[in-house]
Formats: sequence, C-alpha cells, structure tokens
Amino acid sequence: MDQDALRRRARAGLAAAPERAPARAHFRALGIDPARLEGPIVGVCSTWTGTMPCNLNQLELSRHVCDGVAAAGGVPLPFNTIAVSDNQSQGTPGMRASLVSREVIADSIELMTHAHDFDALVCLVGCDKTVPAALMALARLDKPAVVLYGGPMRAGPHNVTIQNVWEAVGAEERGLIDRAELDALERVACPSAGTCAGHFTANTMAVALDCLGIAVVGDGLVSAVDLGAKADAARRAGRLAVGPLPSARTFLDRRALLNAMAGIAATGGSTNGVLHLLAIAREAGVELTLDDLAEVAARTPVIASLAPSGRYVADDFHAAGGTRTLIRELAAARLIDGDAPTLAGRTLAEETADASEPDGEIVFTVERPFKTTAALAVLRGNLAPDGSLVKAAGAARSGHRGPARVFDSEEACADAVRAGLVQPGDVLVVRYEGPAGGPGMREMLSITSSVVGAGLGESVALVTDGRFSGATRGLMVGHVAPEAARGGPLAVVRDGDTISIDVDARSLRVELEDAELDRRLAIWTRPELPYATGVFGRYRALVGSASEGAVLRNGVA
Repeated sequence: MDQDALRRRARAGLAAAPERAPARAHFRALGIDPARLEGPIVGVCSTWTGTMPCNLNQLELSRHVCDGVAAAGGVPLPFNTIAVSDNQSQGTPGMRASLVSREVIADSIELMTHAHDFDALVCLVGCDKTVPAALMALARLDKPAVVLYGGPMRAGPHNVTIQNVWEAVGAEERGLIDRAELDALERVACPSAGTCAGHFTANTMAVALDCLGIAVVGDGLVSAVDLGAKADAARRAGRLAVGPLPSARTFLDRRALLNAMAGIAATGGSTNGVLHLLAIAREAGVELTLDDLAEVAARTPVIASLAPSGRYVADDFHAAGGTRTLIRELAAARLIDGDAPTLAGRTLAEETADASEPDGEIVFTVERPFKTTAALAVLRGNLAPDGSLVKAAGAARSGHRGPARVFDSEEACADAVRAGLVQPGDVLVVRYEGPAGGPGMREMLSITSSVVGAGLGESVALVTDGRFSGATRGLMVGHVAPEAARGGPLAVVRDGDTISIDVDARSLRVELEDAELDRRLAIWTRPELPYATGVFGRYRALVGSASEGAVLRNGVA
C-alpha cells in the first residue's frame, strides 16, 4: 500500500479509533486530551545544548513556541537534537564532528517527523551547523515549517568578539602581547548566551534564513539576551506554524537559494554558507552549482560593514535595520528577487517595504557600497579542477605567488606556525582535511588566526581541502576539490613547488607542467587516515565532494 495512504489512515484514527488506544494512552500521560488530536500537531525541534552558549536559550524559547502553538489551537510536541561547538572543538580532533553533526541533526529531525507524523514544524536553530541541518531536513520532508534563529550574543567592550581572542593567541605566541593581555580579552569577549557576535558562519546563515523567506524577517537577529523580544518572536513562530502555511520547499527552491546567496555575499558572509546552500539544494532536488552561487556573489557588492571584514557586530547590524534594510536595498536593485514568498504571505519586497534606510555606516546602499568587490569567489586551475573558495572580502590582496609549505594535517601546520617556522611569502598547504580525508572537513581557524596574530596575514597564504571559520581573515583558499584523500592534485604538491593564487583571474595553480603533475598522480597512494570505523568511517565512505555541498550519498561516494 502507498506509504502516504498508510500514514493518513493511521492519523485519521489517532483521536478515536480503537486500534490507536495505546497511542492515546501516551498522549494522556503527557496531559494532552485526545480530543485535541483532531487539530494540527506541531513538532517543536530545539537544538539546545548545555555545552556552549550558542544555543543555551533554546529550551526557554521552545516553551514560548509551544505556548504560541497551543494558543492557535495546535498541539505542540517539543523534542531536542544535538549541536557541536565549533569554537570549543576548533584546533582539536573534536572539530571533525562539526560537519558530521549537520547530517546527524538533519537525520534526527527527519526521523522524529516520520515517527510522530507532525503536521508542521518549528525548528529552533543557532550555532553553525544547526541552521543548514534544519533546512536540509525540511527539504527532505517538505512539511509546513517555521525556522527561528536563537539570536546572537552581545559583543564585549569595544565590540571585541571570539575572533579577537583567537588572533590574540597568535600574537601571544609571537610575544607581540603578554599573557595578561590575552587573559583579559578572554574574560570579556563572550559576555552572554547566544551565537558569536561577529558575522561568522552562524549569523551568515541567519541572514540566509530571512532571505529564504522561511523565517519571520527580522526576528532572527534579535539578541539572545533581549528576552522579551525573543519570547515574542518564539510565540509568533508557534502561532504561524499552526497554519495555513505552504510546505518548506516553497522557500527552498532555486530562486530562494539564489536570494540567500545574495544576502550572504552582501554581508561579506562565511564561505561555509556556500557549502550549506549546495547541500540544501541537493536535499530539495534543486539544480544548483558552485558556479551559480559564484555568479551571484560576483554581481553583489558588500553593503554591510560586519566583522571580520568590517567593523560592526550583529547587534549593531540589527539596530541599523538588519536584514530588513538589507533585503529592501537588494530587492530595489534587483539583486534579490523581491517577488519571492515569505511565511507572512507577502513577498520579500512587500515584507521589507517599510524597512529603515541604510545609515551609510553599518548598512550601505548598492550605489555606494561598503566594498565593490565580490565577497566570495570560486577559484579553479590545476590545483582545484572542481573548484575552491576564497573569502575575498576578508583579504586585503587579490593575489599571491610563493613556495609551498606542505602539511598533511592541521596540527602539523599549526605547530609550524607557532614555532615561528613559517616565513613571509610562504603558501601553507594543508591537505587530507577534506570531507572524506579529515574526515569531517575541519575548519582552520587555529592556523589562520595564528598567522594573522603573528603579523603574517598580509604575507602568507593558505590553501586547503578543509574549511575556514567565518571569523577567518587573510588570503585563505579552502574547499579545494577534488580533495587530496580522493586523489585530487593537492595530494602531490611538494615543499618548494610554486603556487599562484589570483582572485581576479579566479585561478589557483601549482606551477608544474601537466606531464609532471600526471606523473606524480600516477604513483600516488593514499596514506593511512584516522578514524576508519564508527560514525566517522561511515561518513568517509558516503560523503560527497565539497563542490557539491559535502552531502551523504545513498551509496558509496
């Protein structure tokens, strides 16, 4: 029998059919009158964890969402899934779990929805992987849904953020500051619950949510510690979820994903945003390529001055009009399709028509942008036939040519930087850190922050098949595909080979003759890599290329 028909039959009997009496007994144990089960049942997914500040407010927000669902006549069923702290795992083997967690979270939401047959969902998200994971699950399920971002933390004094702490580590290693100065910064950089205050990956994805239309525009970047406004946003999300709402793929089609890319580019957002949009597209069955996203980035100026490539933090951005002002400006310039729908039933253009004007300091006009150059660029060449990503907005230069210093792990490179063994002009090559190689495609913030903190940010470049944190600055090229562990050219680069990076020409090359590169690849064998069993072993076997979003395949990759 058709599975949807079976599901409908089971649901039709939930409120009164004899065969569903055991299920009703469980609902009674929850304090839910079975008579209410005739109405909408809304799954309220929290990504709360007590292991980090990023999602710490979500249990409270979940209660407010449930209140909103109940007030609108629905039955809220709250549940929880995991989240991984990128900051706490950064520079450690634990960072391998970060990207893997995206798939686990998505699977968890999908499984709970199939098991409990929710009519709609509210997903509470925050730190880096929870936003794309929720969207990937919603793309698979295609149920009506509302996504609410938990909100950023406040910055420390003088707008210091976790980025400043990481870079101060590099400065302290080189003796440029003393330990007392580092300790003082550590104490004030993260003063509250919420996601990192700068425009790193989490807040990048919060902007993407608003541009997709699957969140109430403007609610996400309300600070996590603005308790009254955040509670109002949560209740609003709960009421909306009772419906009627279109299903999730309405907000995850090609137009919506390109709109999200424009928002990411216009705010100088994280390269991780590209990886996640590609993954969401795969789950939604949408044709979308790395080059499609690069084309959007190329035509979109940066119109917000946000750390790390600008001066301001999420609180400042929100106070200056935030995503509402950003979307209105981009829609007016036709850089975003303003006819795309929103949860409110209005178009993006209609929903943001009353947004405040750009202030010219935090949010700029398209005609007079903060930066005219593209925030993100895809580089190709004999080192990255399938593409690589550079955050051009975070680099003060558009090119570099120098000798390769090759490392087969993040730790080996970090140790060399900290020992003062890296010289101006070097190109650091970190390989076997891709989706399969790592496994898990670790971020390289421990390296990039040490390079910048040591004063080498303008003289050293980095090339890797791993990822970068949204807090990364400098000329750093990541997501190199094919990755080294799958026989990509990065696997055969040697110390002293000359590597050229040209962002303007969109080129990444090792200066070798094709015949020499082919000869090296023909004799290459993959080294033994860590974590062959368990969740990491399964992930290595099934994960696809970063150029396609590093999604898991239904079979061997």
